[in-house]
Amino acid sequence: MAKDNPFDPDLVRELASLIADTDLTEIEVEKGDLRIRVARTVTAAVTVPVAAPAAAPAPVIAPPPLVSDAASGAKSLAAHPGAVLSPMVGTAYRRPSPDAKPFVEVGSKVQAGDKVLLVEAMKTFNEITAPRAGTITAIMVEDGTPVEYGEPLLVIE
Repeated sequence: MAKDNPFDPDLVRELASLIADTDLTEIEVEKGDLRIRVARTVTAAVTVPVAAPAAAPAPVIAPPPLVSDAASGAKSLAAHPGAVLSPMVGTAYRRPSPDAKPFVEVGSKVQAGDKVLLVEAMKTFNEITAPRAGTITAIMVEDGTPVEYGEPLLVIE
């Protein structure tokens, strides 16, 4: 590795290989001033059954299993234009410390840039800020709960 170029392509290949061989979606390595993050996106394939031809009798299809209201509500809130989605996998915290009051509650008025949550990932606390001004109308996470990338955290209307 040359002194003028600290980038090590072999290290990146090794990290990418490690991601491919495991269930990890992201690896970050830091040594001195060098910081390398390798991530992959995982897409789930959805299989949709095709209806039988008209000549065959139509099969009886059972209704899909009921999903809890909280899960279906969270999915519908993810599509809400005011939803604030988790930018990473981690643990969500609604307050700066266990004995402090939450950053926001339902009904709180926020301005763009106001801190609304923390998401801890790899022992680093990342501030989640309001992308726009408005009123908090829903909070979908409890203090100290794990969150996934893209999961709705709260709604600002």
